Amino acid sequence: MTEALRPAATVLLLRDGEAGLEVHLLRRTRGMPFAGGMTAYPGGGVDPRDGDTDVAWAGPAPAEWAASLNCDERVARELVCAAVRETFEEAGVLLAGPPDGVGVVPDVTGDEWEEQRQALLTRELSLAGLLAARGLALRADLLRPFAHWITPPQEPRRYDTRFFAAALPAGQEARDVSGEADEASWLTPEVALAEMRAGSRPMLPPTIHTLGQLAAFPDVASALAGSPPEPLHPIMPELVRTPEGRYAELPDGTRIGIVVPLPS
Repeated sequence: MTEALRPAATVLLLRDGEAGLEVHLLRRTRGMPFAGGMTAYPGGGVDPRDGDTDVAWAGPAPAEWAASLNCDERVARELVCAAVRETFEEAGVLLAGPPDGVGVVPDVTGDEWEEQRQALLTRELSLAGLLAARGLALRADLLRPFAHWITPPQEPRRYDTRFFAAALPAGQEARDVSGEADEASWLTPEVALAEMRAGSRPMLPPTIHTLGQLAAFPDVASALAGSPPEPLHPIMPELVRTPEGRYAELPDGTRIGIVVPLPS
């Protein structure tokens, strides 16, 4: 029986560093049921309340996102909200600001913010509830569509994941706050891929492929202007086993090696 697809959102959080474009990466704890030990971006599954129509919203409307993401309007709202919620939950960065859509909340640290972040994690609080309590609106205009990946049917856990790109807002700092990760790093795509090839940073094929796409951009502005880097269409790899190892074969014939996490 094929596992049902779960909608999910992932965010490539970007900043300009001394060596060029950097992306925020998390190493998932080895005990995680999905992608344990793997380096990935902040992200996760959709919470049904991410589709709440009363969420304060600034930027392109859900109908516009639906056209960009090739889905219906409710799913588009869920995905954009999940992207914003997961980025706050896993990196302590909130893509929100005043309802007029001008500016971004500059500081989301402190005890009250942390209590609300924890309440999001336990689902005691919805994103719409957090924004309403703070008098804020989700800044949909800070996100860009980047990629669309679907887990192969052979996998026990399957996700239909939209990848988004976003710049780290001025005044905020990505923090190592995720209980699902044991390391958080800002790395250039080239360094992250070099560590993957050396065997010290295992990654799933979608992370490897999107890092390769990011490597073509010199800075955040060009990455956002160039998103998506190719027409946004779903990529569902085919798992291939050869004498040399296991690979994810993409529709264009590209093969990406599949690695296992390092032992504890």
